[in-house]
Amino acid sequence: MDFPPAKTEKDETNASDSPSGLNYNSRILIVGAGMSGMLSAMRLLQSGYTNITIYEKANEVGGTWRDNTYPGLRCDVPSHMFTYSFEPNPEYSHRFPQGSEIQSYLLRVAKKHELYRMIRFSHEVESTEFIANQWHVKITTGSTDVFDVVICATGVLHHPKYPNIPGRESFQGESFHTACWNHKVELQGKRIAVIGTGATAVQVVPELQRVAGHLVVFQRTPHWIFPMPNKSYTEDDKSRIRQSPSLAKKLRDRYSMIFRWTFTRAVVGNKLLIFMLKAFCKSHLKRKVHDPELRKKLTPDYECGCKRLVFGKGFYQALQKPNVSFVTEGIASIEPDGIVAATGQKFPVDIIVYATGFHGHQYMRPMKVIGRENKTLDEAWAGGAIAHRSTSVPGFPNFFLIFGPYSPIGNYSAISVAEVQVGYIVQQLELLRKQGALTIEPKAEVVKQLVDGMTAAMKKTVWLAGCNSWYLDDHGRPTMWPWTFERYASEMARPQPNEFHTSKAA
Repeated sequence: MDFPPAKTEKDETNASDSPSGLNYNSRILIVGAGMSGMLSAMRLLQSGYTNITIYEKANEVGGTWRDNTYPGLRCDVPSHMFTYSFEPNPEYSHRFPQGSEIQSYLLRVAKKHELYRMIRFSHEVESTEFIANQWHVKITTGSTDVFDVVICATGVLHHPKYPNIPGRESFQGESFHTACWNHKVELQGKRIAVIGTGATAVQVVPELQRVAGHLVVFQRTPHWIFPMPNKSYTEDDKSRIRQSPSLAKKLRDRYSMIFRWTFTRAVVGNKLLIFMLKAFCKSHLKRKVHDPELRKKLTPDYECGCKRLVFGKGFYQALQKPNVSFVTEGIASIEPDGIVAATGQKFPVDIIVYATGFHGHQYMRPMKVIGRENKTLDEAWAGGAIAHRSTSVPGFPNFFLIFGPYSPIGNYSAISVAEVQVGYIVQQLELLRKQGALTIEPKAEVVKQLVDGMTAAMKKTVWLAGCNSWYLDDHGRPTMWPWTFERYASEMARPQPNEFHTSKAA
């Protein structure tokens, strides 16, 4: 998705700007300076908008890739697929990028596109309220500012989830979530416990096994693990991509096609592909785990893809090392000096690592959002989070979401999804500008029709195959896109004016 060149002040399309409607100088706030927030800013700049501010609660850009720094961190999307379409990155060292490499890439992009000048660091939004056709935004320090448009680019998996285990607060050793890794803690030779065996644990366990005196891994639910080879890129490979950006585009297109025709189609109902993925996972488990009892403990009892499919190598081998204990019976309690399993056996440990995932349906919360008629977003979502094409909510004009409800983040690369959504949002602003209108919001009846259609289609997806996963909301419903990514991109190619209410200044 190549963005158009930036417009200039002499661009004749400025003639349609209305002093009483949205225009290129209208105040736009982006909440979050992670991958999608940076993308929003670049896309707006390239479309001609000049009055952009980014509020970032931390002191650097990067979001997920700034915050997560645990040992072994990698993205499970191929490197050259995990870039902005207009900014290739020839510096990746492997087929699956290290977290630090992604963060370095985002830092370079932010500097190249001069995004730092519009970012206000240490600005965490407490609330935003729609008053007289504008959003009044309050940050946690107490100051307030006013904007015409708000774009929430706050990410999805950024609120760490901790297990409700009796005695957890009594532990006197070091403990932390993988998303809040404490690099000051010495790991060498220590007794370490890892709680959880999902995507993060599959990456971190092999790293900890190499340095721990003893490692205890507590599994609640086994996961399907797909052994994706992680090819290294040589200096010659990097040099060729530097000299030929078209090669990076070819790699991006190739990996995107592979994803679209395998995993993406599998999770939305292609039973043959699910069968093939499961066969690969079973074969990997059988080849790496010869003990039938251990293999049984590591075999999921739910359909492949129902929970997030885990990509990785080395986890099964690490579990079988002599300095590792693997516990599947559950945890009874945590004591000041260790963890007691449901069997009664106590494991003395110095460090507890929580690889227990995230709250997947927080969206921009705890930020409070108040729309028309003093209605909060929490009230609007009391029956479950809904949105018009993942990006906006009835009753909340000029308020946009990236990775909102029913985004295809469960079956495709987040960075590609963000490009589609940001492009769609910017086109809505262009509708306003050309109409001389001030606000836009989706029609409630259109949103209901769209959500009803997705709910019906969801029955064919693997997410309703009977497992409990972060894809499901508090009502047990997956808020994912139930069709292919190609269909999503097609439907998001251009906003349909009849799906929205627009209004002009009184």
